[in-house]
Amino acid sequence: QVQLVESGGGLVQPGGSLRLSCAASGSTFSIYAMGWYRQAPGKQRELVARITRGGGTNYADSVKGRFTISRDNAKNTVALQMNSLKPEDTAVYYCNAQAFGAKEGYWGQGTQVTVSQ
Repeated sequence: QVQLVESGGGLVQPGGSLRLSCAASGSTFSIYAMGWYRQAPGKQRELVARITRGGGTNYADSVKGRFTISRDNAKNTVALQMNSLKPEDTAVYYCNAQAFGAKEGYWGQGTQVTVSQ
């Protein structure tokens, strides 16, 4: 089992920045990729960014050039630096860990990001 705890959400004005962090604990040796998803009201959960243990990354087109995902394998943490935030980035952001033996992966509890004047 893996437990994920997120932090760093909040309210920010358009054009501002936020940094989300996620700490993994438990059977972290089984994790091969971590990522961030988001879900806005009335919409499906979508991938924002993902990073593998080896450092490979992929991003949603809507956040490329604005968001950066990073990972510290030694500390079992993943961060999402979000710059130039837009109102359409408003959503609940969830940390996800993909792990061997866990078909559905593991999810954090979610953290609210609101971009508004």
